[in-house]
Amino acid sequence: MNSETQTQTPSKFRRNLVIALGVLWITLPPLMGFWLLGELGTVGDWLKSHPDYGLALFITMFALTSGFGLLPTYAQAILGGWVFGVTIGTAAAMCGLLCGVMIGFTFSRIVSGASIKALIDSNPRGRVIRNALVESSQRRTFLLILLLRLPPNSPFAIANLAMGASGVRALPLLGGTALGMFPRTLITCGAAAAAAQTGARDFQQLFSETGWGFIAVGICSFIIALLIIRVVSIRALKSAGLMSESPP
Repeated sequence: MNSETQTQTPSKFRRNLVIALGVLWITLPPLMGFWLLGELGTVGDWLKSHPDYGLALFITMFALTSGFGLLPTYAQAILGGWVFGVTIGTAAAMCGLLCGVMIGFTFSRIVSGASIKALIDSNPRGRVIRNALVESSQRRTFLLILLLRLPPNSPFAIANLAMGASGVRALPLLGGTALGMFPRTLITCGAAAAAAQTGARDFQQLFSETGWGFIAVGICSFIIALLIIRVVSIRALKSAGLMSESPP
């Protein structure tokens, strides 16, 4: 009896730890994202004033904060496009988020152990999705992860937690994430770079000097591009059987 209790206790502890981590990674990144956008001028000016290592520091901080679920990728992609332009900003953001994937994936796997696999397998639909991601060939796993990463509203940290806990292999995770997140990262960096070319120091100055007409056109174009990606990804996920016909 004691040995059975000792065997179940770590599993329950890990499960509660993963749940707490999931709650944290759902609530913290959006709040920190708004903070970063509010401080865009200050942070951007600081990075521009250190050209020798500003880019390397941006990539490093992107990797750490996204990997440990502190900042969302969209806010950091906006910062990259605003400071470094669309080409360098997109490349730097992709480097940061791919390093962040491996950090979050490894950290989630260490924290969760094998306890979450049993929890997932206890749910029929969860078991189907986990089998599709884990038990399939690497090519199919790669394609499914690409589709799961493609929607603009796909949460980065929570996805890393789920994939690390469910036992997804690292190579298809990295490749699927790279191709799945590249379109929205490019669009986000491009929109931020175009806004920065107006000469504004931050969003407050951009709104006051440029006027709402220019801002409205830019925001609408940005939203339309992301909605197109979302529609395509949802249709592909439905075809793959990973999403119901009426998603919540």
